Amino acid sequence: MNEKLPLEGVKVIEFCNVAAGPFCGMLLADMGADVIKVEHPNGDSLRAWPPISEGYSENFASLNRNKRSVTLDLKNPIDIEKAKKLAENADILLENNRPGVMKRLGLDYETMASINPRLLYCSISAFGQSGPRSSEGGFDLTLQAMSGVMSVTGEDDGAPVKCGVPLADFAAGLYGAFAVAAALRTVQQTGKGAHIDVPMLGTTLAIAALQTSEYFGSGKDPVKMGSKHPRNAPYQAFECKDGYFAMAAGNNVLWNKVCSVVKIPGLLEDERFLNPSLRASNQDELRVILEELFTQHDADYWLDRFRAEGVPCAPINNYSEALQDPQVEHMDWVRDLTLPNGVKTKTFVSPLRFNGVGLPVRSGPPALGEHNEQVFNTLNINEEA
Repeated sequence: MNEKLPLEGVKVIEFCNVAAGPFCGMLLADMGADVIKVEHPNGDSLRAWPPISEGYSENFASLNRNKRSVTLDLKNPIDIEKAKKLAENADILLENNRPGVMKRLGLDYETMASINPRLLYCSISAFGQSGPRSSEGGFDLTLQAMSGVMSVTGEDDGAPVKCGVPLADFAAGLYGAFAVAAALRTVQQTGKGAHIDVPMLGTTLAIAALQTSEYFGSGKDPVKMGSKHPRNAPYQAFECKDGYFAMAAGNNVLWNKVCSVVKIPGLLEDERFLNPSLRASNQDELRVILEELFTQHDADYWLDRFRAEGVPCAPINNYSEALQDPQVEHMDWVRDLTLPNGVKTKTFVSPLRFNGVGLPVRSGPPALGEHNEQVFNTLNINEEA
């Protein structure tokens, strides 16, 4: 990408561990920001998560490309002063500690804003900076449980199940990156920064807009439905001869096309299935009718026929299959990555494009403290102080 990246020239200091905060920082780094990741001398705990390739975590690599790493012991007063010095020239500070931790360290928003009034200070936490739960910690599992996600995930007669992707962590990271990128405009206009509060409970509830509005509108809790949809059918995973495939016909036009593919006599005129609401109400019966036919052929047979009619459908991929899809290859989303130990691996990069061009991987993930000398010398900080 030859054009200037959107956040080029923006300086970010990241005091974050594991997922939500580092993901937020990486989104900003992908957009061109200079992200300095401040780690304890023992490193971000994600560095110990497998798979480990010759001593380096590939999980850590997936969330920390395009960053520089410095190490500070924030229990050491000298290192606290170094942290403050870093913030003097920063545009954004990210942290994902429990509320109160940064204040005890003397690195809270009020202190940092007195040093740098233009600073955007983004705090990601489980429940937010105030309120009856603000002092509680949380992980993706507990936030999925508390936010209601687990109540609508899995089969209707099954045990509570979390989403396999840590969506509470990454929803918070996305909201954080969006918030600070948007707030940069206000800083440009007013010269005044802000403290941005990103609560994981809130962001996880926010992405459940369809479920919360269902409750507000009906007074009833949404329920687990497996792969089914509460208002559309056919819209789920269907069993076939060699496994399952997904097919979604969420309107009458697509339903007509489904009927033209399956050619089941009387299906189009069946009063149980005349519109999306009726099909949703009777979708268990509809599934039985369709699967009696679908189990006669394998998934590819049905996918070919539904695609030919323009009906949205898909195989049930595992990740190795998804990452090898021709669309993924066309978009150049999987690229080579070199770890600091020289190991060659691959990573999934930013899916975004600007004027048809993807965002670059400017640097691989850093070794722990790799940029101490480079960063501290630039700021005229004596690392041996």
